[in-house]
Amino acid sequence: MYNLKFIRDNTESMRRGLARRGEAHRLDSILKLEERRRGILAEVEVLKAERNAKSREIGSIKKSGGDANELQAYVRSLGDKIKDFDDELKTVDSELQEKISWLPNLPHDSVPDGEDASSNVVRKEWGEKPEFHFPIKDHLELGRSLGILDFERGAKVAGSGFPLYTGKGAALERALINFMLDTHVKEHSYTEIYPPFMVNYESLFATGQIPKLLEDMYKCKDDDLYLIPTAEVPVTNMHRDETFSEKQLPVNYAAFTACFRREAGSYGRETRGFLRVHQFNKVELVKIVHPDDSYDEHEKLTLNAERILEMLEIPYRRLELCAGDLGFAAAKCYDLEVWSPAEEKWLEASSCSNFEDFQARRANIRFKPESGGKALFVHTLNGSGLATSRLMVALLENNQTEEGTVMAPKVLVPYTGFSIIGYKKNTEF
Repeated sequence: MYNLKFIRDNTESMRRGLARRGEAHRLDSILKLEERRRGILAEVEVLKAERNAKSREIGSIKKSGGDANELQAYVRSLGDKIKDFDDELKTVDSELQEKISWLPNLPHDSVPDGEDASSNVVRKEWGEKPEFHFPIKDHLELGRSLGILDFERGAKVAGSGFPLYTGKGAALERALINFMLDTHVKEHSYTEIYPPFMVNYESLFATGQIPKLLEDMYKCKDDDLYLIPTAEVPVTNMHRDETFSEKQLPVNYAAFTACFRREAGSYGRETRGFLRVHQFNKVELVKIVHPDDSYDEHEKLTLNAERILEMLEIPYRRLELCAGDLGFAAAKCYDLEVWSPAEEKWLEASSCSNFEDFQARRANIRFKPESGGKALFVHTLNGSGLATSRLMVALLENNQTEEGTVMAPKVLVPYTGFSIIGYKKNTEF
């Protein structure tokens, strides 16, 4: 989160960066409030100086035996004015902090310009889209016919948007999670974390989900806790208010969690099956790095996520998001999208973001340079490595056969114990 000094010292560069995101208007109201704040401080300084001078005058009058009652009443009125200004200052400060908390991160210079997703740039495409010589099914039809997905019972238990896996579907989901964790830990050298699935307000503020995404959170009001939208929140906040030594960097974490999102702003969007759900599973990658290394680490993190898709042999592409489509906290972001044959479109399965020091400032995460001097803010990064919901869509649809079965990816067979999902009854329902 920016402070007023940073905003004053970097007003024009901030205005340019915010303008690229379509958010420059937020700066104007902050600068107007900050001008009022400085005006209040100047008026209070004048009043305090006058009060001090009059108080000394009262002392002299009393020492000489004179009557200072009228002057004392005037000094009390000065105190009342100062209190009124102090109260106004508290209100202005509160409004300033609220408005500053809504300022998004500034886009990196390399981020392409653009107002929305139509200006995102395809940087890479991998794999061949399968050609089918038979009528194909979407993931919902496959899930029903094979007895591996039951969205109807999920809705009965919890409501729409809460999937229920059965039989080999549940086994496939578990296999995906274990395969991704094993790959990231053993091949990519991440440390595995299993964090809480609930966090406090401070944690969500630190990583930038609050205030912007507050309406998308599931809140437990009695305990003032929130169900996590992503493992990024608890894993990054493990180190809130902590200082690393420079030698400790980089720190790499991989964490599996369920994720919960109300998706309050997504009305009217595609909601069938896994295309938009309120609960899904995800393996998240989090990096805490030296500022000089963060863009190299961003490329590494993205390649780590891509490696999963390549091992699963799922066609995907890498998008570089334009400035207008960046998430609130991101300075730069790549989206990885998987191919859905039934939908005939690309589906987002991962976002890999470099936040630079945006989250670190809000969370107060620093490192002490070996050369000495004051502690500096780290850079934080995260990416889905990957979310299983959209991955399951691509996996089922790309691997379906003319017989209506689904072939399990070869790398998952050691985890599933089966290579094909057929019509054999998978549940007792």
